Amino acid sequence: MELRTRGWWLLCAAAALVVCARGDPASKSRSCSEVRQIYGAKGFSLSDVPQAEISGEHLRICPQGYTCCTSEMEENLANHSRMELESALHDSSRALQATLATQLHGIDDHFQRLLNDSERTLQEAFPGAFGDLYTQNTRAFRDLYAELRLYYRGANLHLEETLAEFWARLLERLFKQLHPQLLPDDYLDCLGKQAEALRPFGDAPRELRLRATRAFVAARSFVQGLGVASDVVRKVAQVPLAPECSRAIMKLVYCAHCRGVPGARPCPDYCRNVLKGCLANQADLDAEWRNLLDSMVLITDKFWGPSGAESVIGGVHVWLAEAINALQDNKDTLTAKVIQACGNPKVNPHSSGPEKRRRGKLALQEKPSTGTLEKLVSEAKAQLRDIQDFWISLPGTLCSEKMAMSPASDDRCWNGISKGRYLPEVMGDGLANQINNPEVEVDITKPDMTIRQQIMQLKIMTNRLRGAYGGNDVDFQDASDDGSGSGSGGGCPDDTCGRRVSKKSSSSRTPLTHALPGLSEQEGQKTSAATCPEPHSFFLLFLVTLVLAAARPRWR
Repeated sequence: MELRTRGWWLLCAAAALVVCARGDPASKSRSCSEVRQIYGAKGFSLSDVPQAEISGEHLRICPQGYTCCTSEMEENLANHSRMELESALHDSSRALQATLATQLHGIDDHFQRLLNDSERTLQEAFPGAFGDLYTQNTRAFRDLYAELRLYYRGANLHLEETLAEFWARLLERLFKQLHPQLLPDDYLDCLGKQAEALRPFGDAPRELRLRATRAFVAARSFVQGLGVASDVVRKVAQVPLAPECSRAIMKLVYCAHCRGVPGARPCPDYCRNVLKGCLANQADLDAEWRNLLDSMVLITDKFWGPSGAESVIGGVHVWLAEAINALQDNKDTLTAKVIQACGNPKVNPHSSGPEKRRRGKLALQEKPSTGTLEKLVSEAKAQLRDIQDFWISLPGTLCSEKMAMSPASDDRCWNGISKGRYLPEVMGDGLANQINNPEVEVDITKPDMTIRQQIMQLKIMTNRLRGAYGGNDVDFQDASDDGSGSGSGGGCPDDTCGRRVSKKSSSSRTPLTHALPGLSEQEGQKTSAATCPEPHSFFLLFLVTLVLAAARPRWR
């Protein structure tokens, strides 16, 4: 009898342990009822949800204890959690792109307005001051502004050679107008060769060349930098999530529901480890992203002062006026020197002699700054500093704003298995640091190629900006004796491609690289045999693929 009583006590104790382990059946039903509400609110069929917990051996992602989720529920919630993360990533990317686009359009519009205002001032002031010296050569001036506009907007032409051609054409036409009694065709070549020594336009051509090269390259590289940054964000946002990430996100967000504790929010460190694993490749953008933004902030130093972008771009007409003034002042001296260097010219028998018409001189002052650019640049610099850590702060930002993360790591948060503290340490940033990530299986030997290509684009643009800071035309590699015209952003070896643009065809240009908004490919597409476009990343990857394929053992 005593033995039988003891057996009953043991049986009751065992039953009590089972009840404690599984909980009260009524509470199970309530937990599944809450899951039903959440599941139905997401648009799924309530017929998938059991009334009470069931055995979880069928689960492939969530812990296989007693559960409120069927296989179909787990699959639906896994797909839904992936879409939620993708949507959150796209929202963050769109917000960043909008920020960059606002800065780009504001500063780009200002620089283009400066150039347009300069041309408008020229068109209004030059006819009355210079008469037919301007009116018979309006196309030359119009073409110059068109070339400057193309250069600023991203056309791959050589600015120094563009200016040199303009001065050569202008000298030829004006010399004919000033000396209609001569037949200069016989020694136009001689006149052109002597132009540098004769300096018919005074110091204006040299000053404009030095200042314009530095100013235009600084302005366009800054705006291009904003465009490249936005483009990188857009392309990275299109990178799909890995299957391992989708599983980890499901476990992070919805396995607590399946476990019957839908009120448990993810532990902070748990959430960070999951998203650091999911966004490991994106975090590798951080170093080059910072380099780009730092270089963009630095190049704004070149916007100010007499040689700054604002003063020069808005004052092109001032240098042109000084050049024509100098030519008129030096007319007689220039004629004597030309005759001395090139010989006596032939006289046009149909001409009545040297032109005696007096033309006026034009004194133009640079317009004072309105403060608009200062305000735009100040706002842009503040925004660039704010987004410097975008890629490495993204996991924490998403956990805080999108993943309903628990405010503290305690016994009440979801750790991926149950309610309780999360003990593993938080991983570092980037792909290499995920080798021991406890939540996401990451193959650190297989970086995402799209993101690697964007890292390369960031490096290229940073090199352009660094070259621009030194006053170099970074799209070309020919050197200048004053150091104002060389650069190293093209990626085309001299011994392979030779000169980028031939002196005889300086107006030819390669297809646009990093073109600004509004410039079509057709506008800058007049290429020549002397040009050498930059090698593209995808072509290099294609070559590497061929080499690897050739090196792979072949089985018969």
